[in-house]
Amino acid sequence: MRRVATLFSALTLATLGWTAGTAAHAAPSAEGAGTSVSTEEQRAAARFWTTDRLRAAQDVTALPAARTAKLATAPPTTGERVSVPPLPGPAASTSAPSTRATSPTAWTGGGLISTTAGKVFFQNDSGGTFACSATVANSDNRSVVLTAGHCVVDAATGTGYRNWVFIPGYNNGNRPYGTFSARSLFWEPQYVSTRGNANWDYAFAVMNTLNGRSLADTVGAQGIAFNSQTGRHVHSFGYGGSAAEGNGERLNHCEGNEFADAGRPGSTMWGIDCVQTGGSSGGGFLADFSGGGGYLIGNISVSAGANEYHPTLGNEALDLYRRAGAA
Repeated sequence: MRRVATLFSALTLATLGWTAGTAAHAAPSAEGAGTSVSTEEQRAAARFWTTDRLRAAQDVTALPAARTAKLATAPPTTGERVSVPPLPGPAASTSAPSTRATSPTAWTGGGLISTTAGKVFFQNDSGGTFACSATVANSDNRSVVLTAGHCVVDAATGTGYRNWVFIPGYNNGNRPYGTFSARSLFWEPQYVSTRGNANWDYAFAVMNTLNGRSLADTVGAQGIAFNSQTGRHVHSFGYGGSAAEGNGERLNHCEGNEFADAGRPGSTMWGIDCVQTGGSSGGGFLADFSGGGGYLIGNISVSAGANEYHPTLGNEALDLYRRAGAA
């Protein structure tokens, strides 16, 4: 059975100063909302993640409402709707659609999501290794994934994590498209300034090329939408670590009609009546989903009871995405 980071560990990671990445590999960007990774350290990260280390990594739980997080001074701002269409990837077999997933269900539908969803692995300074989920988002540099802020940065210190890699199409230890190491990490400054307010719990990672090809040229990319309509039917995808979800070794999905988060004062998040467990953090929420492809509208961030929630992607997220796409 896989190890799962306890709720206390998840809170520590996001709000109580879970230490990571203070070495030179994590140089802050000019805006103080990202890190860059040297070429040498990108190569070292790819070598670091042996099969044994992948199996030993702890699944980071979706965050409960952070107890020490400050309320954001203002909610994410909205504006004109902006969307970027999906990018087709390698021909992925499409079987009969998966059963309607009101609880986490193995994804058997194939299609673009089977190549663009994947697992994230990273390490902290004390040597702990951890796992989250992420999804490839179409971008100018064809190298961007969307994940959770708490899978990228220590909200207490603003320091990015290290040995950060993404394995698209991960399945039972197999790496069908290889291991992509991050060359840059981008997170929302408000996520750090509020010490982990989940309204800002999204992040983008820019992945290095592999065998001379970009990530999206290798596996395709999902579309992504900003300032999009809420309250729709959506799907979420992640690598939950429970036995019922395959112990983090397979892609699962949930679906449902979105509703506003009424449980946290000041929340601007939206959720569904289905919840994936540890390791699903950062996995994509998609709208207009059909045949394995759709538009990312957020990422798995907060769990509460039988519900899971995602932050909305507003103007700030759009600006961050454009920075990542230009890196």
